[in-house]
Amino acid sequence: RESAWVAMGSSEAHDLTQTVGGFLDRHMMLPMLDFLGSKQVYPESELDDARLKILSRTNMVDFAMDIHKKVNPNEPVPAEMSTQREAVMAKMQTLRDEAAPLLDILSNGSLVSSMRSERCFNLAYLQEHHNITLEHVAALGKHAKFTFDCGDYRSATSLLSSFRLLTPNADDAFSAQWGRLACEILLGAWDAALEELGSLRDAIEARSATTSAVMQLQQRAWLMHWALFLLPNHASGRQVVSDLFLSERYLNTIQTTCPHLLRYLAVAIVTTPRRRHLVKELVRVIAMEKPVFLDPITAFLDDLYNSADFEQAQEGLVACATTIENDFFLRNASADFLSHARLHIFESYCRIHERIDLESLAQKLGMERLPPEKWIVQ
Repeated sequence: RESAWVAMGSSEAHDLTQTVGGFLDRHMMLPMLDFLGSKQVYPESELDDARLKILSRTNMVDFAMDIHKKVNPNEPVPAEMSTQREAVMAKMQTLRDEAAPLLDILSNGSLVSSMRSERCFNLAYLQEHHNITLEHVAALGKHAKFTFDCGDYRSATSLLSSFRLLTPNADDAFSAQWGRLACEILLGAWDAALEELGSLRDAIEARSATTSAVMQLQQRAWLMHWALFLLPNHASGRQVVSDLFLSERYLNTIQTTCPHLLRYLAVAIVTTPRRRHLVKELVRVIAMEKPVFLDPITAFLDDLYNSADFEQAQEGLVACATTIENDFFLRNASADFLSHARLHIFESYCRIHERIDLESLAQKLGMERLPPEKWIVQ
């Protein structure tokens, strides 16, 4: 897969957008750019330039035209954009025509439901009873991908589901799984995305005998980055991310390929009380990866657990809050993180001090005296 990201020029400290973007489908970058615009992390002109560069490699020509008009209100739409739009419309019609016999069947909801209930919605049955050929199935796959590239994710997910069931090519079916996950993410269908994520994880492992070690590493890295979309959007997102990232093969992938994911793993674990037992393993990995990746969040945990520097840890919380609030995948985690982070400081402080001055400790935590007293009672 090609990187979705095109360099935007200047970058803000601790912003991982460009880094993470290298592991995403380019369509996934568009909501991230919108978020950066709302946070004013980058000038809007740079974001529009990035949008145009991303859109130029899709079939979303109308969207690209709208952005161009916004950036250049006094200029006509470039002729090449109009030409591209005509080419996209013509190509879409051609692909529809090539897949028409199969599309006609798929548009018959009662027929498809009947075949599914009788468990005969498969290529062999369609070949025998409806004269569907391998060429029709291949055309359906091309049509599905083209539809996705046009930004019609709802239609694409339906087409990809049918294609995955009908294609005899295992590699094509696997690619369709990635497409389905991308569609569910872009549609905001988070329960379906979680289900697809699990299915895709199983598929990656099932293909291990026929996939090179390098490609497996790459696929696991992609899957973890795509899983980040669940963090702010699914009730189980933090648990899913912490469990996936800390599983042996995926943790090895983080250390080998993408140590920046430690930021998201750290937030997921710190803000999930039921994952507190994983902190020890987390800080061990943070210490190992410190020479190649360190941000305010991993630095906070390193200061607290590996250095027992409580003052430095507390001072670092301000930078943690700023980093989290400006991160697309952590945008709703700031309050939770700060609350749990202070609790981590409190518990660590209590473990190594025989006598505790609650007033002094509360001041260090930037809190009133009452919360530490509540923690002791609890």
